[in-house]
Parts: sequence; structure tokens; C-alpha cells
Amino acid sequence: MKPIFVGSGVAIITPFDKDEKIDFDRFQKLIEFQIANKTDAIIVCGTTGEGSTLSTQERLKLFSFAAEKVAGRVPVIGGTGSNSTSFSLNLAKEAEKTGIDAHLMVTPYYNKTSQNGLIRHYFTLADELNKPIIVYNVPGRTGMNITAETYKKLSEHPNIRGVKEADNNITKLTKAIGLCGKNLDFYIGNDDMICASAFLGCKGVISVLSNILPLYTHNMTIKALKGENREAVAMQNRAMPLIDALFSDVNPIPVKHAMKYLKMDSGILRLPLCEMQEEKAEKLERCLYEFFDYSDMMIDHYL
Repeated sequence: MKPIFVGSGVAIITPFDKDEKIDFDRFQKLIEFQIANKTDAIIVCGTTGEGSTLSTQERLKLFSFAAEKVAGRVPVIGGTGSNSTSFSLNLAKEAEKTGIDAHLMVTPYYNKTSQNGLIRHYFTLADELNKPIIVYNVPGRTGMNITAETYKKLSEHPNIRGVKEADNNITKLTKAIGLCGKNLDFYIGNDDMICASAFLGCKGVISVLSNILPLYTHNMTIKALKGENREAVAMQNRAMPLIDALFSDVNPIPVKHAMKYLKMDSGILRLPLCEMQEEKAEKLERCLYEFFDYSDMMIDHYL
């Protein structure tokens, strides 16, 4: 079965104006910037898109806008998950009317569930929806984790097509990919594991880094997928200090700060997220400055 995408998908930020309203003009510019720099998929209203602070109507407007502006050039994947199966199902059904190509559905958080509850949750959604589902496992935020054995069971449903794995457990990832084989495509959710995960059989990354370095992230991911290990690892190592700095505070606080530093106006954050502390911001800016070689590549030129 054909993967939903292969390569680097951007977990795109949501730009807000000074009144915390969505700035669709900025959003369109960010979409075009991503596509021009070879991003392979655009993921809307995920964690990096501050989806948890968006109303249902705001999410649907963002899905519709992205689908219209992308116009089939790359897949548009909508963040339609929640900790309520019925809410997710209703949102996802409405989202499918907007033209998205697939769903990104986070595991239930706060109330959480058992592994059997996870299977029932995702099977209930997959039974009712027409678009494919990418399961999103991010235990650092949700307080729960999907086991390799549960992935095997989920892979049996034909509409559960992928996983965004944001657990740092490389052993579990290896086991899960082995158990699921060709029935489930894995995408890494951690930019620091792009090369390692590609070598294990992942189809790519759903990336925060790509918000500021879409072409670099795409090229690194494709090289890793093609087995061009020396070049891919060199790119990964070069980006590591910057990747670490992008996760020195709660995502997407650092990446929005980085975008402003790079003169990509990303707008403000919605509370409860707030600006970075000065010390962390200075470290991030230093990493950005050092990443870009000013002798041959000015940031303005790159962007």
C-alpha cells in the first residue's frame, strides 16, 4: 500500500496576530515557503500548530484553507485527535469535508486508557472515517505510551496507515517496525532521530525543524532513506545543537522565536504558552547564528 507520504512533513506552526486571531495571510506564506523548499507533507493543527488552543471552527478553517492553497501539491494532514473518541470522530468527519488527505490522531491524554482501550478507540475511528489515520504517540505530553504489540494489532485495520512515533525508545521502535512489516508506516516525531529511524525502516519525519529549515530537513531525510549514510549523518550532526535548542522550552515556543529571529513573522503564542526566558532565547539565537555560515549563506538569502 502506498504511504501517505515519504520524506519530511512539517508540523506547521499556526500564526496568530496581536489579538490571538489566526493570521491566514501569514499562514499562506508559510505554506508556500514549505512547498517551494520541497516539504513532502503539511501537518496542520498538531502540537506545533497549537491545536489544543484552537476551537473546532478554527481547526476546520485551517484545514480548509490549507487544502485549498496546497491544491494537491503535497498531502495535507489534519490534527483531529483528542481524549474523547466521540469528539474526535465528529471533528474528523467534518474535517474530511474540508479536503484534507489524512488524519493525525493523538492518543487520549489526561483520562488516558489501557492498551485495549487504545485499540478500541482507534478501531472505532477507523471504522467510521474515509481518510487514513496516522496514530500519534507522544508519551511526554499524554502520559501514556503505545506498545509494539498494540501497534501490531492496530496495523490489522486497513484504514490505520501510519504512526508518528515521538517516544525516544529505539528498541521499541525497532520491535514495532519488525512486528508490523508493510502493514503500518512509521514516521519519527523527533528531529534528532531522523537518520537513526530511517535506517530502521521509518518512512520519514513529522518535523518541527522543517518550519525553519524545510529544504535542509527534506534533503537530510531523503539521503537517510536512500542509504546515503555518510552525508545524512553529517547533516544530522550539524543540526543537532540547533535541534536541541528548539526543544529547550515547550514546543512551539522556541521554533516561533527562531522564526522571528530569521525574519519569518510567526506571530504571537496563545496562552498558556509564553515567550522564552532570555537565557534560553540567547542560546537559541546563538545556535541559529552558528548554523548559518555567514561567509557564504546569509539568512535573508536562504529564506
